[in-house]
Amino acid sequence: MPPASTARGTAYLRALTLEIEKKLQRALASASQRRNLLQELFADVALEVDDRAKEIILGEEDAITVSDESYGSPLCFYSVLADHFARMPENGKSILELIVQLWSQSFASNIFSLLFHKWLFEFQLDNPVVLLRYSSALVQGATNVFWIDIQTNVRRFQSFFQYLLEEVALDSERLEKIPPQAQRDLFLLLSRVMFFYNSDDKLESFFKQCPDFPNAFLVGSAADIFIIELADQLQKLKVEPVLLHYLSRIKVLQGLELRLSTSTRLKTCLYSFTSPGGPMYPTRAVRHAAWDALDFLFPVGRYPRHLISLFFRLLYPWYWPSSCWNFVLSCIQAVMYPLLRLLFSSWEKLRPKQS
Repeated sequence: MPPASTARGTAYLRALTLEIEKKLQRALASASQRRNLLQELFADVALEVDDRAKEIILGEEDAITVSDESYGSPLCFYSVLADHFARMPENGKSILELIVQLWSQSFASNIFSLLFHKWLFEFQLDNPVVLLRYSSALVQGATNVFWIDIQTNVRRFQSFFQYLLEEVALDSERLEKIPPQAQRDLFLLLSRVMFFYNSDDKLESFFKQCPDFPNAFLVGSAADIFIIELADQLQKLKVEPVLLHYLSRIKVLQGLELRLSTSTRLKTCLYSFTSPGGPMYPTRAVRHAAWDALDFLFPVGRYPRHLISLFFRLLYPWYWPSSCWNFVLSCIQAVMYPLLRLLFSSWEKLRPKQS
């Protein structure tokens, strides 16, 4: 007889699987409520596992192989179920069949990518048409959930993307399980997400595993492709904290050998964030972060760029009051902070030492 904890964990996972199956059946039967039901199901599988459920699930030996918490993010139900379906493919077969019937619906690819991203690389599929369909759905669903994290500035799906990066993109054996087009699409997606999930320390290994692109002679090396995707991603970001995070991490690109066209593209992208007003309307914090990144990556021509920027600022008198006020505040801070530090350090020296 299996231990009680194992039996409880197995029963809990089976109950979760049954609930997912029921909701998918309801979505398939009701065309009017289909989108709402799939949206609710997606929200359910993305929920964080509460303490009571975690105790039950983690009580089962080998219930999950990788905890989200090892990546610094909370453990969510999709991670538990993804491990479960990878270990026991037969338990997810009915769910997968229902998702395939709902393939064209919103959130279907999101649910598939979260629940079956490990199964896809652990289970051998011999049908190339089915494999291409699943691989394309994986990349499409991953793209959608990435934008959910971006818009909310959270990292709920960090373990999902860490798996795709570390266990798939950096593992030739797993990467070759999906078709070449899916490999390229996955590389492009991960190029956009690596900075957001603080994975830029793996850039060198990531470039070495870059799949072959048919137009590589036009776009350049893996580093060029990465920069092109990154610059495009920066242009689409509208959440200030996320943009500031990207700009703070972008300095790791110093020293990369790039084509002139790629280097110019990145420089133009960063320069577009340095001026107030349209089309970007960047905040003051974003402008300063963009200037810091631009001057760090492209030190040649630093002073002429600032002079040109100042000249164009003078053409817009309505910006003068705020610029003058911020300049005065900066001067006060530059004088006051060292003075206060000096006063505090002198005070510490003059205070009588306690015996």
